[in-house]
Amino acid sequence: MAAVDLGAESGRVVRAAFDGERLALDVAGRFPNGARPFADGLLRWDLDALWTHVSDVLAGLAASTPVASVGVDTWGVDYGLLAADGSLVDQPTCYRDPRQVRAMREAVERVGADRLYGAAGIQTMEINTVFALMDDAARTDRLDRAETMLMIPDVFHHLLSGARVTESTAASTSALYRSDTGQWAVDLAEELGIPSRLFPEVVPAGTDLGAVTGPLAERGLGRTRVITPTGHDTAAAVVGTPFATPGGVFISSGTWSLVGVERDQPLITAGTAAANLTNEGGYDGTTRLLRNVMGLWVLQQCRAQWRAEGHDLDYAQIAELAAAEPALRSVVNVNAQDFLAPGDMPARVQAYCARHGDPVPQGVGAVARCVVDSLALAYRLVVDDVAEVTGRRPGSVNVTGGGANHRLLAQATADATGLPVHCGPAEATALGNAGVQLIALGELADLADLRRVVAASTELRSHEPRASAAWDDAAARLRGLVEEDDRARGLRGP
Repeated sequence: MAAVDLGAESGRVVRAAFDGERLALDVAGRFPNGARPFADGLLRWDLDALWTHVSDVLAGLAASTPVASVGVDTWGVDYGLLAADGSLVDQPTCYRDPRQVRAMREAVERVGADRLYGAAGIQTMEINTVFALMDDAARTDRLDRAETMLMIPDVFHHLLSGARVTESTAASTSALYRSDTGQWAVDLAEELGIPSRLFPEVVPAGTDLGAVTGPLAERGLGRTRVITPTGHDTAAAVVGTPFATPGGVFISSGTWSLVGVERDQPLITAGTAAANLTNEGGYDGTTRLLRNVMGLWVLQQCRAQWRAEGHDLDYAQIAELAAAEPALRSVVNVNAQDFLAPGDMPARVQAYCARHGDPVPQGVGAVARCVVDSLALAYRLVVDDVAEVTGRRPGSVNVTGGGANHRLLAQATADATGLPVHCGPAEATALGNAGVQLIALGELADLADLRRVVAASTELRSHEPRASAAWDDAAARLRGLVEEDDRARGLRGP
């Protein structure tokens, strides 16, 4: 199978080989990605360039081995608009564009935060699809030129197969689709000026969309099936998580950290609304009750700034410098609007600390330590909130993705949550993507069978918590910062 995994910083095509017991992964090709301002000033993705990279790597893979199937997973919330002839209206916009901050503020004022949350049980955040579409409807002619909206992974499935459908886990990140009922929030969309005619048919993960068509079929993939995996990369990572304990917390750790638990059904209550927890669709009717945490984005932007200033450090070197600093001197709310857009992140961390009366971190190590501790504490708040709304304290934390390799963050997470942290697999997203294809191909029976294969194919690293009241005090400090920031965004009353 070919598992195409596209992230905010880079993309790759992974060759996944199954021998009946284990999955072996090999990166067939890797390429850069990143949103950038286009001529109109909007932050956009260069999807044409991404498609060229994906096509070339898939063709190269097919030249060396038969490819039974291909599936694509990507980041959530963003979308492509298709014209009547199936072409893209323009390059997809990026959720980090400042226009979405303005649109969210307007939406909250117009219909209220409770209405926005109740439509789909999705955490109210500036990045949500609904706010980009709302801005499109009010300020541009993009929607007038479009016939169909597809979430980003399904734009690629369209390019591969010609299908014009969206997979359910990707649709569930939009804040306009409720996965338990399988219905788009048409009333809310129309009230916000978004034409519901754009909403496509939604299909479950594991749907066979047919064989590859077009030029790629002539480049060796004519017999390759296009199978929708869990199109949202976090959903794929959770599928590929071998949980250490039933009901354990997952952290899909990359540019974003998605932190939560897997459930049989959504939980949309006054408690989950107050906690701003999201209900995203998972594989085979499951729900991921979670919160989006800004994740390694803050460190990625810090590293870019330090490199621009002449300090070309890799992440291991930055982590080593951070480990030499005392823990918990300064804490920031990594989900504050301050950290959403690209820019000079070390300066923003320092300004946030100064504004809230915390010691201002100086130097690479101190800033990085502040970010690492703040991420771990943000995870702690999610664990506490999930335990509160479900009435069940999780027994462990399972970290997958690139962040599974960050030992300092893993230990800080164990210390902050008071739970054992199990790290791995780093390649959970590709494993989950390929695994869903295997189920669709009839090679595996179900999700439990898939996780058995994943556990047999990977090794985990564990971190035990070290008790300290300082983490409890710091978590209380962060809780106060979050509430203050939410009030400023209109998400809480005075």
